[in-house]
Amino acid sequence: MSIRIQTKFDPKPARLASSRSVHRVLRRPRVGFVGLGWIGRQRLDALADEIEVAALVDNDTHRLEAASASYPDAIATRGIDRILSEDLDGVVIATPSGLHAEQAIACLEHGLAVFCQKPLATTLRDVGRIIDSAQCSDRLLGVDFCYRHVDGMDELRRRVLSDAIGQIVSVDLTFHNAYGPDKSWCKNRVLAGGGCMMDLGVHLLDLALWLQGMPRMERVRSRMFAQGAPVDGDAMEDLAYAEFIQANGAMVRLACSWHAHIGQPAIIQVALSGTRGGALWNNVAGSFYDFELRMCRGTECELLGSHPDDWGARALRQWLCQLQIDAGFDAAAEDYRRSAALIEEAYRA
Repeated sequence: MSIRIQTKFDPKPARLASSRSVHRVLRRPRVGFVGLGWIGRQRLDALADEIEVAALVDNDTHRLEAASASYPDAIATRGIDRILSEDLDGVVIATPSGLHAEQAIACLEHGLAVFCQKPLATTLRDVGRIIDSAQCSDRLLGVDFCYRHVDGMDELRRRVLSDAIGQIVSVDLTFHNAYGPDKSWCKNRVLAGGGCMMDLGVHLLDLALWLQGMPRMERVRSRMFAQGAPVDGDAMEDLAYAEFIQANGAMVRLACSWHAHIGQPAIIQVALSGTRGGALWNNVAGSFYDFELRMCRGTECELLGSHPDDWGARALRQWLCQLQIDAGFDAAAEDYRRSAALIEEAYRA
């Protein structure tokens, strides 16, 4: 079974028709944070000086009390229901993946813009429900695909779309992690949606699509393993491979794993090969945070991006900037369906 996805690239952010009213936030946005684990707290602390932290939500008492001590003026609650009627401009969701859909839809239906950790949801159906809710409510929707925002990635995308490296022939995506998630919910298929493919692969597949302007692509095949054996039943994959073919015939290969025997903490890499050049983005010395990005022609390389680079909160910061300009629905959110459809096809195999 294959899935075909077609979209036309527009270098300007896609918007709804200009006839609708523009929802502007003319003060520092009032933002609620739902989920205060490691990533949620990281995003909260990184942007706290640029927003009004108005609400904190977590069902873990210790995390909630710790955040409340740092942000005493914010409403602190264990459940999302209390904040839905509050005077908020938006909500940042960093809860287990299986909770994203219902939480995001509840916020959107109450007129709150949403910025959500990846994956937006664990199924294509729920991704569609969230996007449809954002469009119906006319509210901004963002997803934390943070690798789009590492140093030099915007420039690489500009060059790829301007045909500077010619026609793409192949894209190799690699994310091997010597560790695995340490949270119990990550091993629960209902809450996590999947294993390393959902955790790591979704990041790089989104990046490959985004760099090329969301090309039409179909799944060819995929294989997933759990502790060395093909995945069976509800087992969570710790090693996954998937292959896709783009409309121009280019091959996209994705490999990702947890608990990998790689002699370093991680291997993270995107390699683009084109008819007139190539590009390589890779982590440095096994780091999860330090990257280098090079444009290559033959034996020559041009450095487009390097480290140190504080890229972690840039996706959220961009969403906040957009929120202040126009909090209405941005049709670019439709792109989230593309990567979700391909991931779901990989799991169907």
